[in-house]
Amino acid sequence: MENIFLKIINREIPAHIVYEDDLVIAFLDIMPVNKGHTLVVPKKHFVNILDGDPDILAHMIKTAQKIAQAQVKKLGAEGFNLVVNNGVAGGQEVMHAHFHVVPRYTNDNAYPKPSHVECSKEELAEIKEKLAKVMS
Repeated sequence: MENIFLKIINREIPAHIVYEDDLVIAFLDIMPVNKGHTLVVPKKHFVNILDGDPDILAHMIKTAQKIAQAQVKKLGAEGFNLVVNNGVAGGQEVMHAHFHVVPRYTNDNAYPKPSHVECSKEELAEIKEKLAKVMS
């Protein structure tokens, strides 16, 4: 499945690569939410974290941590968002798993604060039961 990330991995198109090893590549987003917005992408194609190799996903998290540390140290970020969009409904645009590491600054308005839905104690208990059954 050809996509823009595979083209970057294969050096068919340029990117501002900040990190690379045998498992992942990390490069600056060309449409950043904030300056320094970095994508962490597995070299092995999988669509999203639901079908990803757990060892590769763990390595992606470790890489995201290093990038966030660099954003704080070298870009003066005061915090960061680690964003994973999965599926069209979840906002995923490139159907190749990836993490966004977005440096944040006080009052930067990079992301609007999400709204919250009402959820009764009964609904919470019902949802907990459904999820807990799958997890055990």
